[in-house]
Amino acid sequence: MKNVQLIWAHPRTDSVTARVVDGVREELIAAGMNVSELDLYRSGFDAAMGEADEPDWGNIDKAYSSDVQKLGRELRAQDAVVFVFPVWWFSVPAILKGYIDRVWNFGIAYGGGLRLPFKTVRWIAVTGESEKTFTKRGLDKSMTHQLNVGIAGLCGAEDSKVEYLFDVLGEEVTDLPTHHAALIEQARQTVRDMVQEH
Repeated sequence: MKNVQLIWAHPRTDSVTARVVDGVREELIAAGMNVSELDLYRSGFDAAMGEADEPDWGNIDKAYSSDVQKLGRELRAQDAVVFVFPVWWFSVPAILKGYIDRVWNFGIAYGGGLRLPFKTVRWIAVTGESEKTFTKRGLDKSMTHQLNVGIAGLCGAEDSKVEYLFDVLGEEVTDLPTHHAALIEQARQTVRDMVQEH
């Protein structure tokens, strides 16, 4: 493993999510990884699927928009991908879903025997709720299944894991700065483990 793409989604650069990204980036660089970063909000990425990027199920060689072709080439040059994002409505933000819709596309990430050339994906999900509140409805299980099986697994990335960073809003903690520091360390450990496993 040498090339890792760090893809993240948050509208604010002063958010806890952005601080998690800083920690993950530092950890990957310290481990000797070549890190390419895609900040979906600051990159101007358009999440809306248009006709140009709608899959043509009869044509696996369809030429998508230039944006998608460029991002698809970047994706296929990786040995692993790490996503960092806040959990909104037990899912990824719309801009990240749009990235998956448009770029992890038929003929780029899957289809006709085609799969992504890498096996490793980490989803670092920052939640506002505590673990107890977040998991009580079982929606963490459906989200984990969707990301690991319905997206990464379908595209051939069999080593896909979701790491939840719980309670960023401090529902069950009194010292929020210390808690946030612990969440950032948890994210760092996630990528340390990923690198060591490969």
